[in-house]
Amino acid sequence: MTNWIDNQKNLMLFAGRAHPELAEQVSKELGIQITPQTARDFANGETFVRFEESVRGSDAFVLQSHPFPLNQWVMEQLIMIDALKRGSAKRITAILPFYPYARQDKKHRGREPISARLIADLLKTAGADRIITVDLHTDQIQGFFDGPVDHMHAQGQLAEYIRGRYGVENIAVVSPDSGRVRVAEKWADTLGGAPLAFIHKTRDPLVPNQVKSNRVVGEVDGRTCILIDDMIDTGGTIAGAVKILKEAGAGDVIIAATHGVLSDPAAERLAACGAKEVIVTNTLPIPPEKQFDSLTVLSIAPLLAQTIREVFENGSVTSLFNGVA
Repeated sequence: MTNWIDNQKNLMLFAGRAHPELAEQVSKELGIQITPQTARDFANGETFVRFEESVRGSDAFVLQSHPFPLNQWVMEQLIMIDALKRGSAKRITAILPFYPYARQDKKHRGREPISARLIADLLKTAGADRIITVDLHTDQIQGFFDGPVDHMHAQGQLAEYIRGRYGVENIAVVSPDSGRVRVAEKWADTLGGAPLAFIHKTRDPLVPNQVKSNRVVGEVDGRTCILIDDMIDTGGTIAGAVKILKEAGAGDVIIAATHGVLSDPAAERLAACGAKEVIVTNTLPIPPEKQFDSLTVLSIAPLLAQTIREVFENGSVTSLFNGVA
């Protein structure tokens, strides 16, 4: 147990059942125990949660990851927050390393929902006072929640790993589409002013998870390409981008993404796409059947723990970005 908290009586860490390994890592980083609870599912699928200790007056942090089946884990976190509110917790912070429904942040056509806003409304209604999340699909989601949102970034951790393993000589930072060029620019600055490139692609709004990659815009011939994105779902976009980069004369291709959703058949696609290494964080659990030889998983727990410390002590969360914001 560390001694970084002078008065531990107010800080309490709660964890949903979706990703116990991450919860244990965060708990170890903080030097506190996860508050014991009873959680179970009834025969009809309803979720029951009860905390085994008093939460009155606590500064409560509710950590829940949202892998498949996503809706179950969203509901569990909402129920946990509601239980804390009714138990008289003083402040409730919802920690969502991977924000659910983040890709539904606007209406593409009429009669569509804005589900990312709905998630924010549900969290607020349940009783959350604050949100901590990592690498939102779009920054505008921060404005959907009526309260503070600490939007953390895994770029520093990913870039540090890449710099240590591959250096910064003869590399290029590649965005999988034109919409993430601004993020790629920050990566390029972090990696010593590396040149930029992006994949020009088209997407049919009527067909989900299918993208046609067209060509590379930028100089990648002979370079080690760092192909960056916020998430990898089915892997079609990233695998197609690797193929296009190889055809354009790129050397090794390194894929770096924060969220490894890895819906089928992502693992098979990534293992066979020709990338030298695929680097993700553990914002989502990656079961053994979805792991492959070239996959590297970095722990996001230190960043989450540092953020919890700063929030609890009313410190500066921005200071954790190390210049990356």
